[in-house]
Amino acid sequence: MENCGGVPGAVTADSGYFSEQNVARAASIGIHAYIATGRLKHGEQPPPVRGRMPRDLSLKEWMARRLKTKKGREVYARRKVAAEPPFGQIKQARGFRQLLLRGLQKAKGEWALTCLTHNPRKLFHVAAA
Repeated sequence: MENCGGVPGAVTADSGYFSEQNVARAASIGIHAYIATGRLKHGEQPPPVRGRMPRDLSLKEWMARRLKTKKGREVYARRKVAAEPPFGQIKQARGFRQLLLRGLQKAKGEWALTCLTHNPRKLFHVAAA
């Protein structure tokens, strides 16, 4: 909020971030939160829901139902376009855990080179297999 000059309209997060405190905090500053409450098997789609949301649901049940709505599924599906997978691939597959050069300019250069070579390296390994 401080570094962006505003708040997003909606946020998505995996089940590790679900807590009543996080949901309440997001709502208090005007953010529509879509936070998973549990895990689904890979490729499993939750059954869609219809009708009005019951009033006697707990916060966790309410969030789970929100994610099952058509809009909730669409918003949460946008998490797949996040830039997190390349960072995980660079860390895990390439073993890149720390920068080797010192100084901001050199560190930026090292990181730029790592990012620049990420996709061509993946394509090379796929073609070689």
